[in-house]
Formats: sequence, C-alpha cells, structure tokens
Amino acid sequence: QVQLVESGGGLVQPGGSLRLSCAASGNIFSINTMGWYRQAPGKQRDLVATITSGGTTNYADSVKGRFTISRDNAKNTVYLQMNSLKPEDTGVYYCNADLKVRGTFSYVNRWGQGTQVTVSS
Repeated sequence: QVQLVESGGGLVQPGGSLRLSCAASGNIFSINTMGWYRQAPGKQRDLVATITSGGTTNYADSVKGRFTISRDNAKNTVYLQMNSLKPEDTGVYYCNADLKVRGTFSYVNRWGQGTQVTVSS
C-alpha cells in the first residue's frame, strides 16, 4: 500500500535550523497537495505549511519568513526547511498528502507516523 515516511527531526537550540523530509512510497498514481502539521504536547494538530503539485504554498502565520516548504514531484517527496527555530516550534511534525492509488478513482488523505522536533537550550 501507500506509506509516508518522515525524517530529519531532532533536538536543536533556539535560533538553529532543521530540515524535515517526507517520502511517499507505494502504488501511487499521483499526489496533489502535500503538507506538514505539528502537534505540541496537550494541543491539537495544527497546519504548518502546504504545497500543491503546481508549487503553490501556504503557511501558518507563526512560521512565515522562517520555514520553507518545497517538493520534488519526481521523488514524491516534500521538505520543510525550518530556520530561526523557537521553543514554541517544539512538537511532533506530521507529513500529510492527498494522493491517488493506481487503479482507483479518487484521492485519499494519508498521514505519516510523525517526527519529533525539540527546540531547547
């Protein structure tokens, strides 16, 4: 079936940078929007950034100017470059994708397993 696998999380000091990657694999025909969401302890999962197959991006106000989302359509991979990290960026970051499996007729939404990002001195 289809899998989304995130990588690149870790512990970083305030002001530092991290780059997250998420690769989609399986019997995929096409991928529409891909995105990143994060969930802080005790809070709901919130949008961080999304990118369409055509490259249109959308960001949460809290990360504008610091985070950049990009994708490689040939590799079915989405990236999140995170700069000037703050302690409030701490959380589990989840990859999300709207994709169509070969042989099916509609897009389905899938989540990755999440990767922990901790910003602390």
